[in-house]
Formats: sequence, structure tokens, C-alpha cells
Amino acid sequence: MSFASVPTSSRPRLTRRGVLAGAAALAGTAAALTPSAAEATSTGTAAPAPADRITERDGPEAAGRGRATVFRNVRPYGARRPVDITVVDGTVTADPAPRGAQVVDCKGRIALPTLVDAHIHPDKTAWGEPWVTRSPASTIAEYTAEDVKLYHALRTPLKERAQRLMGHAVTRGTRAMRAHVDVAPAYGLAGVEGVGAARRALRHALDVEIVAFPQHGIVRTPGTRELLEEAARTGAVDRVGGIDPIGFDEALDEQLDVVFGIADRHGAGVDIHLHERAATGVRSLRAIIARTRALSMQGKVTVSHVFCLPGLAERELDQLAHELAEAGISLTTVAPSSDLVLPLARLRGHGVRTGLGSDGVRDAWSPFGNADMLHRSHLLAWAQDARLDEELEAAFRAGADDGAQLLGLPRVDLKPGSAADFMLVRGECLPQVVVDMPQRDVVVRGGRVVARDGALVDG
Repeated sequence: MSFASVPTSSRPRLTRRGVLAGAAALAGTAAALTPSAAEATSTGTAAPAPADRITERDGPEAAGRGRATVFRNVRPYGARRPVDITVVDGTVTADPAPRGAQVVDCKGRIALPTLVDAHIHPDKTAWGEPWVTRSPASTIAEYTAEDVKLYHALRTPLKERAQRLMGHAVTRGTRAMRAHVDVAPAYGLAGVEGVGAARRALRHALDVEIVAFPQHGIVRTPGTRELLEEAARTGAVDRVGGIDPIGFDEALDEQLDVVFGIADRHGAGVDIHLHERAATGVRSLRAIIARTRALSMQGKVTVSHVFCLPGLAERELDQLAHELAEAGISLTTVAPSSDLVLPLARLRGHGVRTGLGSDGVRDAWSPFGNADMLHRSHLLAWAQDARLDEELEAAFRAGADDGAQLLGLPRVDLKPGSAADFMLVRGECLPQVVVDMPQRDVVVRGGRVVARDGALVDG
């Protein structure tokens, strides 16, 4: 499939990450659980032999009782000795399994918390569609024009495309996501409605926050602010977005007044794309901090990408991190490259909440992306030049623990009292899993198997 091309300019062709960077220039513990009698014998990533396949059976008295499952012979976080994880009504328990509990034999696989995609654009995706031949583009305005062309060229309804991608994310071990959905006169609220329908269809397997994202700008695109207002007023979205108020919209105060005003009126949160770099980005970031404080919106504001932070001198970075933490503003990164990934450890050290996301997935901007957060943790480790086991583990926890905190979800540690949201993989240890990215053999949500061998299980 191809969609209408735009004239090729004399400027050099830029990559997605290049145009985002250039936009600114324009302006492990094991669970305390019941030990299993068997030792782990399964490692590596090859397809399991029949004897190594996970099996399930129901106890003879399962009907009519509270939902209980024993995940037998499993290694939390890659522990050497397997244990049995008992789950009752979606929560891990240290109590003996009730009679009639379902039993899932995990054959020594590693159990890891499922992950959170803190920044993804499921409405734009061509995932699962015939191949798209992309046209040259080198500015945000040109890329957004290509978005519109692709939107009209794709034959599958947006809701189906979004649900296909979001369901795929579940099969790869995603428990929750924050979905940025384009809101502009070119689409109306079609994206919000489509992703909202996909959210409802997958509610048994996935938590979804929706951000009304003004990709085309707010001030530069008349009609957008009214659509943002409607989306927030009706409760169809959880957050109101913004984009490069200086570098793209060229209206710092006007854009932020619109975004924060709508969010404040309707009790929504805020999540602003900020690709601006150097002094321009810092100026926008400080304006966001000031409005957050003035409207007492601490804990309700996120800034995504924040390319102005990685190049700052340590003293200025520490000062900004302190101000962000005081204002309760969280940050997300998609780990696009070593020079643009956020300094997550330093930010966390100041108390700033951070998250990791996929960004676009096979859309008009790029043929790449797969909505696989284990792969994104792998890319984060690569961008950070991780080498030590603790560095690889930290990259995983950026997508698991940090993402859960960002979206206000309970942290999963696989200990008694933990939510039973985890995935089962074959491997040796957590660092090796981050590097090798084995198949997610089983994905569990609230104690129920929601995906197996790369496919969704009917809810």
C-alpha cells in the first residue's frame, strides 16, 4: 500500500528521531512463597517441546468458589529455586490454596511483572495492514500532513487497528498504557472514539489512559481547542495534551492557557509533548511548572520526551529536577537515542516520577515500532550503554515499577498482597531476559491467563 506523496524538497531527509530533535532547533527479589518440589530445568528461548508446554487443570470443586489459581513450579524474577504462586481473586496470597483451585504448571519458567507503556499512539498505527510506502517528510508539519493521508488511505476502521495493536501489546506483556490520540479538525474526535471503543473491548486485559493530543497544534490550527474542550467535557479522555508551545505552535502562553484551562475546568490531567531543546525547551518547561503550581495540579501533569534535559549541565539539571519533583510533574521517555534519553536515575534520585513508552508504531512517521515493552526496555538499556546486571535490571524496572507508579497502579513484586499481573518466560535470569527478549509464553492479568503463546485468550 502507498499513500499520496508530497513533493521532495531539497533539504536532506531526516529520520523520525531527527525531526523530533530538530523541532527544538526550530525554536530483583524472589517472592516469599510456597516452595515447589521441582527444580527449574527450562532456559533459553527456543520453542518449547511438548513436555515443556504450560498445562492447566481445574480442581474438582472449582465451580461456584472464589477465583483461585496455583501457578506451580515458577521462578519469580529468575530465582534459582521454583515456587508455587497462589492467587485468590486477583491477589497473590501466602495462604494455602483453597480446594478446587485451578493449577497451572509453569515448568520452571521465570515470572516477571507485566509492563506499562507510558507513551504510545495507537490511533496512528498501520500495524497488521498491508505495507505502507512512506513519502519524504522533514518537519513536524509535513509529518502531520502524512498522518492525514495515511488515515484516509487505510481501509480498516481506526477502532479495529487500535484494538489490534493494543491486543498485541497485551500478548507481549503490557498491563497498561497511556494512549495519545490525535485531536484535530482533520479527524474530529474519531481517534478518541476509536481508541475508547478498543479500551472497552480490552478492559479485561489492559488498563488504558487516553490523552487528547493536539498533534497539529492548538493555536496554529483553528478548531482544535474546541475539540479538546469537548473531549474533556464528555469524560472521553483522561488527559489533555499539548505540543512544543514555542517551537511549533509559536504561542507559549496561549497554548498553555488553553491546555491547563481545559484540564482544570474538567478535572483532567495534562501530558505535553516537549521536543524543544536547550533554552527554548527549558523556558517551556518552567512555564509548565509555574502553571502546575498556580492551579494546584501537583501529581496531574506529565511532560513527554523533554529533549531539553539530557544536555544540561549537572547543576542546572539538578535544579530543574528539584523543581519538577516539588511540582509533582512526571516525565516520560521513549529512549530514542543515547543523547536524547532522559537521565532516569538522576531524576528519580530527586523524586521525579518517570516512565518509558513505545511512541509511534508503524505509522506515517516511521515503519518501525512494535508495542513490545520488553523490547523497549532492551532499547533503553542499549541507549544507556548498560553492561552490568543491575543496569539491565534497572531498564526493565523503568517499564514495570516506574510505569506503574506513573499511572497510579499498584507495584507488582509477586509477594503476598501483590496484584497477580505477571508474564511467564523461559530464561536464566532477569538481565538475560532483557537482552534476549524471549517469547512471552503466558500473560496473566488479575490471576487470569489473558494471553498465551503470542495470542489473546478470550475474556
